[in-house]
Amino acid sequence: MTAATATAAMPQDPVLILGALSDVGRALARVYAGAGYPLMLAARRAERLEADVTDITLRYGVVVRAVEFDVLDTAAHVGFLDGLGSLPGIAICVVGLLGQQSAAEKSWTQADVILRTNYLGPACVLGEIANRMEARGSGCIIGVGSVAGDRGRASNYLYGSAKAGFAALLSGLRNRLSRSGVQVVTVKPGFIDTAMTRGMKLPKALTAQPEEIALGIRAAQIGGRDVVYLRPIWRWIMLIIRLIPERVFKRLKL
Repeated sequence: MTAATATAAMPQDPVLILGALSDVGRALARVYAGAGYPLMLAARRAERLEADVTDITLRYGVVVRAVEFDVLDTAAHVGFLDGLGSLPGIAICVVGLLGQQSAAEKSWTQADVILRTNYLGPACVLGEIANRMEARGSGCIIGVGSVAGDRGRASNYLYGSAKAGFAALLSGLRNRLSRSGVQVVTVKPGFIDTAMTRGMKLPKALTAQPEEIALGIRAAQIGGRDVVYLRPIWRWIMLIIRLIPERVFKRLKL
């Protein structure tokens, strides 16, 4: 880990969590608060985070505040960041929307929301954060994507294509900012037991809890990782899926 990265990771610098109402966002808040970081928890309907703010403040003794943030309102992103008062040392984007593939195939209104929530909105806000961290010469950007972006599958190709674009965005930012003292981490989880996946029949052996993902993200940030699969077995699963010849792959029901 570089000296600039180490500086950006000091607990006096706040951690900004975009999508803080999500299960993984809430787990991340507790992991970073437990390490002594002040927190900025950003989400739509930020008032729903009041109980989390109170609990984390009492439990960990760190400064926590909830801020209103709409990832789809890209015109407001600059004003949102200006309103924070200080640039975070670490910015983590866990914004995501799985949506319903079958419904989105028939309604481009629904498809548009999936694509903008998973790619365009995060790309805009992280791009602005990247510009500011680059000017400062330090910081860490962590984008939580999905293994669904590694290859398009019939069951979720709209969501997967947005996550593929998000991974390419983070790769480009990492390449651009590598000489500016700014760390960029791409996180690719597999199945997670969250409200978004509730009701789905997920294999227990491959399904992580939000707390496990949060700890993995923190470890990746500390370790100076570039791309991390959570759980690690997903790296090999997705490698196999990517290597399946197209003539075979298109006959599979994935």
